[in-house]
Amino acid sequence: MTDRRVGVAVVGLGGAVATTAVAGVELLRLGTGDTSGLPLAGRTDLVPYEALVFGGWDLAPDDLAKAAHVHRVVEPAHLDAVAAPLQEIRPWPAVADPAYCRNASGANVVPVGPLRGRVEHLRGDLRRFRETQRLDRVVVVNVASTEARPDPAAPVLAGLEAFEVGLDGDDPAITPGLLYAYAAIQEGCPFANFTPSLGAEVPALLELALQRGVPVAGKDGKTGQTLVKTVLAPAFRSRALTVEGWYSTNILGNRDGQILDDPTSLASKLDTKGSVLNQILGYQVEDHVVRIDYYRPRGDAKEAWDNIDLVGFLGQRMQMKINFLCRDSILAAPLVLELVRLLDEAARRGEAGAQEQLGYFFKAPATRDGRVPEHALHAQERMLLNWLDRAA
Repeated sequence: MTDRRVGVAVVGLGGAVATTAVAGVELLRLGTGDTSGLPLAGRTDLVPYEALVFGGWDLAPDDLAKAAHVHRVVEPAHLDAVAAPLQEIRPWPAVADPAYCRNASGANVVPVGPLRGRVEHLRGDLRRFRETQRLDRVVVVNVASTEARPDPAAPVLAGLEAFEVGLDGDDPAITPGLLYAYAAIQEGCPFANFTPSLGAEVPALLELALQRGVPVAGKDGKTGQTLVKTVLAPAFRSRALTVEGWYSTNILGNRDGQILDDPTSLASKLDTKGSVLNQILGYQVEDHVVRIDYYRPRGDAKEAWDNIDLVGFLGQRMQMKINFLCRDSILAAPLVLELVRLLDEAARRGEAGAQEQLGYFFKAPATRDGRVPEHALHAQERMLLNWLDRAA
């Protein structure tokens, strides 16, 4: 696979997650990168990281070296080492709508127009990227800011025919995130939704993905606090320890935190973060509280704090407290790279629709038939590795 070139078209290319991922690949090319945090670094049957070619969209026009400098995630020495190739990458104008993401702004945008016109613009970007970079395949990944969520029961999302009518009629329930997913699938590009926004996991676009023979995955990357929950909750269930309450709070000051300071975007995020616990435990945790607060001084250095109230033998109460001081983008970027490699492999195997084996990476994994997904990390990992080891 070493002679293949796989394009990665990123929605939100100038953000902290994407710039960290691109810088990491460039460091691997130099032979100075560390594969810590890359769970599939040892899999030589997947496309190499060094074979990935990056492009994509962002509201800001800054080259990736400048953008990474602003985000202050990549260490200065590392950034200096890869500044030259990062300076060569500039985001394409983005399709955006301030009605869905109030705290995000920028001048690098496609003029607002009919939805069909915006889709055609995105499809043209993907075709041009594939042709000019001589790519064997393009994978599209959404790591953009969290959008406000339209009614998930909106008729336009229920089936492909209704979605097509909605595109022609500029239905307000069709968000920018849905336009990116639709354009990617129509161009035959595997798609991953790493955000809490709506994407290819809605019924209309799952139908399109099956029709077009395109693998898709999502939604909302499982990186920090929810990762911990999907490790601990199965252990509590296994030991018959009742979770009486679970209080989770997050403070972060990066662009993601600023976007989530808007209640409409925050509601989308809390929906995916809050749904995991009950499904793993098999009962309703009535006192499950999840908070996310924007705190500018922290930047990308997020703090996640959990207090867990447990009931054990003879009704005795116990507590567990966890304080995870992490780097949001350092956790997320390697998962994005692995998703690209895995979606490329799924496409190579001719698979289509929701890739349930990729639920390992998500808070709200997409399923083929709408059933409740598996959330426990150990079970998700086993499903993924079994799929990888199965003969193509």
